[in-house]
Amino acid sequence: MIKLPLPRLTSVFLIFSSSALWLPAIAHAEIYKYVGKDGRITYSNVPVKGAKKIELEPINTFPAAKRKPAPADFPSVNGETQKKRDDTRRKILLDELATEQKQLDEAKQALSEGEAVRLGGEKNYQKYLDRIQSLKDNVTRHEKNIEALRTEIANLK
Repeated sequence: MIKLPLPRLTSVFLIFSSSALWLPAIAHAEIYKYVGKDGRITYSNVPVKGAKKIELEPINTFPAAKRKPAPADFPSVNGETQKKRDDTRRKILLDELATEQKQLDEAKQALSEGEAVRLGGEKNYQKYLDRIQSLKDNVTRHEKNIEALRTEIANLK
């Protein structure tokens, strides 16, 4: 481990943190396309002999209110069809939530049973701890899935 004196460490921090302010300015780069002798196409921000500069359209970053409306021939869905789709989505999410809740209950049961018993091959206490940690991770995974599903359901119209 390298130990830097505090003043030097502070100056290193200042250099890195101030360079972060320049990142947006650096992010804009010119792009060049080059076709090699073997026919392989290469894109780069470094111009090489024979490369052509590519002009890209700027990305639209304006809020939705300032964007152009969709063209008249753009496909759209009527309200009733969208309501049916939303209802189907809600049903699927609720089914997933019920399944995930059932799996969580099973995982909690397996954890409580697993904590109560040490298996024959677990004379080494660390093996027991590893098995229990795996069971705890399974419970945590199901809890996170349930939280995500509930959030998704709450965001539905």
